Amino acid sequence: MIFTKTEISGVIVIDPQPFEDERGFFARLWSKGEFEAQGIDANVVECNISFNNRKGILRGLHYQCSPHEQAKIIRCTKGAIYDVAVDLRANSPTLHRWTALELTESNHRMLFIPADCAHGYQTLTDVSEVFYQTSDYYHPECGRGVRWNDPAFGIQWPLSNPIMVERDQTYPFVGT
Repeated sequence: MIFTKTEISGVIVIDPQPFEDERGFFARLWSKGEFEAQGIDANVVECNISFNNRKGILRGLHYQCSPHEQAKIIRCTKGAIYDVAVDLRANSPTLHRWTALELTESNHRMLFIPADCAHGYQTLTDVSEVFYQTSDYYHPECGRGVRWNDPAFGIQWPLSNPIMVERDQTYPFVGT
């Protein structure tokens, strides 16, 4: 695997290194030792899947608060998404900065998002499936979110007029 740091400390793009032959390819997507060597929280306790039936769906920006913060590894297994991480760590030099990349079924890329960073994505195809690995269990009482269109972040989403649930549309702006 190739680990590439982003402009936000701890947010890392992970590219598998496929071994190809006439049958197709094989690639490692998880190695606790390789992740730990990169300083990535390799404590995976839960795996989740999100299926999306339409292009333009926007989910997020979500995170879990203390004492159940979650680091996440995100991979798109079907279709394509525009994946976003926002730094919410109070003492971070990149507080409120964001980074994004396209994750697709064909590029096999993954994004590691540390705890205390918000995560969201917008679907780029009519059918998409997203696979999550998390470092802590989901605790509804710790589930939080921030506004997807908060001017403090200035996220450039690829598609206008996103399809969203009311909860994601009404999260607070930071500082409110």
